[in-house]
Amino acid sequence: MIKLLIVDDSALMRRLLTEIFTAAGDFQIEVARSGDEAIERLQTFAPDVVTLDIHMPGMDGLACLDRIMVLRPCPVVMVSALTAEGADETLEAMALGAVDFIPKPRGAVSLEIAAVAPALVEKVRAAASARISRATRLRERVRARVSAAVQAPVKRPRIAAPIALLPSVTANGEGLVLVGCSTGGPPALDSLLSPLPADFPWPIVIAQHMPASFTGPLARRLDRLCVLTVSEVTKATPLLPGHAYVGRGDADILISRRAGVLTALAAPSNPDHFWHPSVDRLVSSAMKFVAAERLIGVLLTGMGNDGASAMTDLKEAGGVTIAESAETAVVWGMPGSLVAAEGASMVVPLDRVAAELAALFAR
Repeated sequence: MIKLLIVDDSALMRRLLTEIFTAAGDFQIEVARSGDEAIERLQTFAPDVVTLDIHMPGMDGLACLDRIMVLRPCPVVMVSALTAEGADETLEAMALGAVDFIPKPRGAVSLEIAAVAPALVEKVRAAASARISRATRLRERVRARVSAAVQAPVKRPRIAAPIALLPSVTANGEGLVLVGCSTGGPPALDSLLSPLPADFPWPIVIAQHMPASFTGPLARRLDRLCVLTVSEVTKATPLLPGHAYVGRGDADILISRRAGVLTALAAPSNPDHFWHPSVDRLVSSAMKFVAAERLIGVLLTGMGNDGASAMTDLKEAGGVTIAESAETAVVWGMPGSLVAAEGASMVVPLDRVAAELAALFAR
């Protein structure tokens, strides 16, 4: 049984969430009405996973999360409003150590929450087995490593293929880095992008599974934390070196060519793909317009297997693919599926991924 602590000041939300997880059959549940009660239950109940409302009287969700991570770190899923303010607070929560979030229903709460119940249970189950890892708050540690990687050969850990078998990458000319992530993705993207220099030679295009109201705030947050220019793709956008592009949530991001220029497009989500923005669809679209040897695929932490199929095709066609290793991934679903399919050129911890990218251009 999964020991679940539900923290919410709303009696209705506590009741609805309790009913949903009780019906799932594999949860032992306790509830708390406030942050103070949550800290008390943390010690007496010792939960495997916590759902935590952001807005509560007294100790709010962010303060409670910070206490949890200090007193007894465990996987926390935030309950967040689908608003710009809610997105900013949720991203801050993920930087503090939360592994995922679920949307707070609007309108007829009992009707809306019933519609999302299966996805909610799936997320909390995945979070219960998530790794509370050193993948969070790595920016300062990684930046020093990457600076050295640009200037000197890198000792590569856990390479999935001998160095001699990896295709060479030349910075001159067009090329793309394609990044996919889901659960645990925002802090992983911080750790990936922050060490990269402002003149990084290829555009970076990102498919992070998120609602539409969250990807704009995510892009703005990353732009503040990085020397790269980071933006959300909401329309046809020419791709430039030194820039990173975040696909709009609840849609797909595709690569095309407009007037001879590589361009990112915001496209309606394809129902053939379960998660959006779809990593598989991003990578497949890029392979139609860019030679495989000019593409680098990076698959970071995330639930499910999105990206594994297309990145395996990319590797077989001559591209380079990097999978985050199990030791740092919050959820080793997406990168683990790529490794299982033998589609990873290399498998490395998150704090080495940026260094590997730099080294590919330095060899």
